[in-house]
Amino acid sequence: MRFWVVTTIGFLHTADAHVATFRRLREELAPGWQDLHVVDPALLAGARREGITAELAGRIDARLHELADRGADVIVCTCSSLGGHAELRTADLGVPVLRADRPMAEAAVAAGRRIGVVATVDSTLGPTRALLGDAAARAGRQVELVEVRCPEAFALFEAGDFTAYAQMVAQRARAAAPGLDVLVLAQPSAAPAAPLLSDLPIPVLTSPRTAVSRAIAEAGPVL
Repeated sequence: MRFWVVTTIGFLHTADAHVATFRRLREELAPGWQDLHVVDPALLAGARREGITAELAGRIDARLHELADRGADVIVCTCSSLGGHAELRTADLGVPVLRADRPMAEAAVAAGRRIGVVATVDSTLGPTRALLGDAAARAGRQVELVEVRCPEAFALFEAGDFTAYAQMVAQRARAAAPGLDVLVLAQPSAAPAAPLLSDLPIPVLTSPRTAVSRAIAEAGPVL
């Protein structure tokens, strides 16, 4: 008798809207695998108020442990504000913990020197700047980061008006594009804006697909 072991990707989100996005990608890229999702909007709310405090770090860790305890073989933190802390927890949890935006950052550094960072939540900017700086240092490249802030759009996302949210993000990104080598949509929530920018002569990078691909590579081959 042969027993099949099903690989499971765990996801830590700060918005319910991300569950369908990442489940769809897991189904496409790793059919036959499973996915687990923990959603905790309060984690992002805390990061927006005070940054990653010791108290918030403990709450993030508890959610990551929840996913590991439920059987996740690899965990992806999809929130760009929390990812820098989350990816340091691999040794403690015993399973790989990935930040969703690292593969995107590596691609951005490879694509050009002047990188536009589009963010709708200010708490994303610091972690994303640090991530891109780290990716550039590892690649031996020099980059210039241009912040493209769009905080007024996030209210649309919170209200569930995802179409208007994507349109506003795309509008702000398009206005900033001249003179840039690549645009990074820093949050997974902004990924639907990318198709609205497909006519731009520069790459527009998002994190969801590359995050799931990296998780699959960390967990093992799709059989």
